[in-house]
Amino acid sequence: MGKSNSKLSNEEISELMTETHFDRKELHQWHKGFIRDCPSGLLRRDEFQKIYKQFFPFGDPSTFSDFIFNVFDTNGNDQIEFKEFIIALSITSRGEVEEKLKWAFKLYDLDGDGKISRDEMCRIVAAIYKMVGSVVQLPLDEDTPEKRVDKIFSLMDKDDDGYLTMEEFKEGSKNDPSIIQALSLCDGLV
Repeated sequence: MGKSNSKLSNEEISELMTETHFDRKELHQWHKGFIRDCPSGLLRRDEFQKIYKQFFPFGDPSTFSDFIFNVFDTNGNDQIEFKEFIIALSITSRGEVEEKLKWAFKLYDLDGDGKISRDEMCRIVAAIYKMVGSVVQLPLDEDTPEKRVDKIFSLMDKDDDGYLTMEEFKEGSKNDPSIIQALSLCDGLV
């Protein structure tokens, strides 16, 4: 699903309707647009970065878009097929808070070991700061990635081991309105 520019089969549509929050008509529309923008049926990393650059013209979204790309590219073949694209889009745009938090956890867990280290979070936060550039005025206690990560870890790392488990991340995020708000703001960008 994604390696040719043919239409989606009924079986593929049924499968995607089960795996996403989109209906048949929406899936056809998204697929048509995907194939129009990616005639090969595959979205390459450099094309993905160009999309992010359009949303963040005053910053450098290249590092952050690489991190997002890696979460979209679930099979790790360095290209996004339609199925990978539409499933990620479904979660980020229409998913329940729980789904979005699981997806965000995968984003921050860069090495895939099931926990988020300070370094991993710092890399993501630094990429976000680089992406938004000087457009966003940050509070003094969050004006560097390290300060922001320190603040997050002080709120979320309940056992103080320097890592966030999925449970700590989910609980901490649900208790921090800014994280839920950020997940909602990303709806149109991811």
